[in-house]
Amino acid sequence: MTSGEPLCLSKDEQAQVYLCARKLQQNTIGSRRAKKLNMNAYISLFCITIKEYLVIFKEKMFIWHMDLHTMASMATASSWLLERSHKSYRPLTVLTFRLNYLLSELKPMSYHLLNMIFHAVVSVIFLKVCRLFLDNKSSVIASLLFAVHPIHTEAVTGVVGRAELLSSIFFLAAFLSYTRSKGPDNSIVWTPIALTVFLVAVATLCKEQGITVVGICCVYEVFIAQGYTLPLLCTTAGQFLRGKGSIPFSMLQTLVKLIVLMFSTLLLVVIRVQVIQSQLPVFTRFDNPAAVSPTPTRQLTFNYLLPVNAWLLLNPSELCCDWTMGTIPLIESLLDIRNLATFTFFCFLGTLGVFSLRYSGDSSKTVLMALCLMALPFIPASNLFFPVGFVVAERVLYVPSMGFCILVAHGWQKISTKSVFKKLSWICLSMVILTHSLKTFHRNWDWESEYTLFMSALKVNKNNAKLWNNVGHALENEKNFERALKYFLQATHVQPDDIGAHMNVGRTYKNLNRTKEAEESYMMAKSLMPQIIPGKKYAARIAPNHLNVYINLANLIRANESRLEEADQLYRQAISMRPDFKQAYISRGELLLKMNKPLKAKEAYLKALELDRNNADLWYNLAIVYIELKEPNEALKNFNRALELNPKHKLALFNSAILMQESGEVKLRPEARKRLLSYINEEPLDANGYFNLGMLAMDDKKDNEAEIWMKKAIKLQADFRSALFNLALLYSQTSKELKALPILEELLRYYPDHIKGLILKGDILMNQKKDILGAKKCFERILEMDPSNVQGKHNLCVVYFEEKDLLKAERCLLETLALAPHEEYIQRHLNIVRDKISSSSFIEPIFPTSKISSVEGEKIPTERVKESRSESRQTQIVKTSDNKSQSKSNKQLGKDRDEETPHKTTKDIKEIEKKRVAALKRLEEIERILNGE
Repeated sequence: MTSGEPLCLSKDEQAQVYLCARKLQQNTIGSRRAKKLNMNAYISLFCITIKEYLVIFKEKMFIWHMDLHTMASMATASSWLLERSHKSYRPLTVLTFRLNYLLSELKPMSYHLLNMIFHAVVSVIFLKVCRLFLDNKSSVIASLLFAVHPIHTEAVTGVVGRAELLSSIFFLAAFLSYTRSKGPDNSIVWTPIALTVFLVAVATLCKEQGITVVGICCVYEVFIAQGYTLPLLCTTAGQFLRGKGSIPFSMLQTLVKLIVLMFSTLLLVVIRVQVIQSQLPVFTRFDNPAAVSPTPTRQLTFNYLLPVNAWLLLNPSELCCDWTMGTIPLIESLLDIRNLATFTFFCFLGTLGVFSLRYSGDSSKTVLMALCLMALPFIPASNLFFPVGFVVAERVLYVPSMGFCILVAHGWQKISTKSVFKKLSWICLSMVILTHSLKTFHRNWDWESEYTLFMSALKVNKNNAKLWNNVGHALENEKNFERALKYFLQATHVQPDDIGAHMNVGRTYKNLNRTKEAEESYMMAKSLMPQIIPGKKYAARIAPNHLNVYINLANLIRANESRLEEADQLYRQAISMRPDFKQAYISRGELLLKMNKPLKAKEAYLKALELDRNNADLWYNLAIVYIELKEPNEALKNFNRALELNPKHKLALFNSAILMQESGEVKLRPEARKRLLSYINEEPLDANGYFNLGMLAMDDKKDNEAEIWMKKAIKLQADFRSALFNLALLYSQTSKELKALPILEELLRYYPDHIKGLILKGDILMNQKKDILGAKKCFERILEMDPSNVQGKHNLCVVYFEEKDLLKAERCLLETLALAPHEEYIQRHLNIVRDKISSSSFIEPIFPTSKISSVEGEKIPTERVKESRSESRQTQIVKTSDNKSQSKSNKQLGKDRDEETPHKTTKDIKEIEKKRVAALKRLEEIERILNGE
């Protein structure tokens, strides 16, 4: 969406909006004039809300990285079963993300647009709820204040806040449905109750707090629908207990409705508990420090958090995306001045509660429902029944803010009815809505990127190490390691015992090639881990990502060949602390391969596979181990297993194809070709895939196809050594030696020391171009680099013979024979030269430049895997797909790119034999000439 572009809804969307507004109009009780007013109010409110939250996204759209990471975790079917899971089971929310992905994949615009539409729908439904307790004017004010309140920015702009939005829609719909359960003469209408139960279940499947609407329905039934007050209930209960009266029929009906609601709620709770397998989420002390604090610190701090949340609703001037760690210092003493805020808050709340429960007027009913909307939905986040993974979270105030807005609108209504304060009340209200709108607009810009979001948070709170870390991560993603290091170091100063912060420092030092400082940082992080106490057993919970300190430190020091055993000890220590630590087994397998212990590496990978048999990368790495063990058949089986799990596994496709090609089995070549074609489809810019397709075509004697593939490889990588040489070799084998010559020139321009290229060039110059001097330079260059090269030495002898320097040719052949005494052709050529020297006449023969035709074709290595960054921010998981063990295949499949593969295919052997026979025939002809036949 570009700047200035208007928001356009499709015809279907416009129809849905119109039908929604129409339905709301028809359900409104009142005169025809009131219906028209209601309709205009709904549409106006909808437009204001859309405009408020869309304006920021007309120029830029952004999905916070943490949102996408959370979405990916939520989208995993069993992610809530993992230890790190928050046990959030929200399938309907995930479904909407899947629909977004189906329409636009990860383009953020559709995600944000849908969030804003949901927020507008919530605002319109909330307007309907407000009309149950407020007049039309006050209802619009409450809804408008709710629509533009800055506290909602995190829930609306942050993509994962959709759980709040969806849950709120069904939350309010369930409440509205229940308000219709009272029929004439106080009878029970069961259809709205059944619909309420269904909507409660749907709201709970969007987010867990949806179930709290049942409590609001109960309060509404007792104190609003039936009109009871607390004194009346106490009187009735006392009379019944003393036997002086019976329970009224209307009260019995109320009890029946409440029992149905409570039973349904209990059933939902049981099902929800079964879904998470009766396990509560596990959080660290950094997430919620008060949760692990002793008494009375825990109670004092938790109580203080209530007025903190209320203050954010009242004065949302300082908003922060993360309130964990040291954001709010613990209250450790009754003498802490902050306890006054807690006391004042509870006094005010108690006063409103007594007023609303004691009196039966409309005002008390409005206050009571406002308090219920504020308090009951907040209970799951209050740490009352179980600890939560945050200190304060602005998104969880989305529903409680509804009660706050009703309370503010009701107070404004009371003040504005007095003529003295009427104008002042309107001025103040206008100022509040205007300032809230501007704050919401400004707050949205904070969410433009990770960097701007966390920097805005640091302006509010500098005592949260996670914020310093996240700013560092944002800079690190931009490769700005120097600046990132400053923020990571500040995080260690703010929270010296934060293991993750020290790991971040170590990783950044490593990226800056300051290995000594990196090791010191990792050692500091390691020292903060639970230590072994001799003679004592104790249990300690360790965050899985903190165990990566052992992996990171081992990965750092194993670059030193003398410290491989020390690195192995670190891997084993990590495994001893957590036997199901998969990444430790994987990294140890890599190290054991490097230490030439393939059997132990095999054991490590098999153990990792016991923990995760559906990981294609593990099967791939195990295949590499079998290659080390010289078991190509087992290696191929494991490559195939990796491809069954991930048919697009690029490394498995490539290396399994090379393995098939090098096996020499003709029946495997079609499958190898198929896999290489799949590989280049995944990696169209990788020249290796095209080169190996060319080699396969050469094996199948498809010379034209081989030429095409080789040229494609060279086009992608002009200095592709193996492709250049083999293309030249292909031309020489198909009697196109003159086309091979410019290819060899290009090869030798990039690689002047390419011996086999020089041999082939010399052969063509001598036998095709008759350029003896040029051939001589090639062979002399070979001997400068490798004086013991038999091919180069022998061919230089041939040059001497062609130059008629027989004595020099004789000495040269004697030196060559000393290098290769087993080669019969050298001895035969020496005899010919000696015969020529002893004869009185010289006939000019042509010696074949022997064995040039036996130059073997080259293979290439697998693509080298980039080194992984095993350290990760707190929300990340260590991946196996970038394991450095995958680069071991460079040793197995084709050796190094700059070396020719020594393996001879069947085609190579046949060609060599043909050339050898031809050379022998030529020798016989030369001998006949020399003997005068």
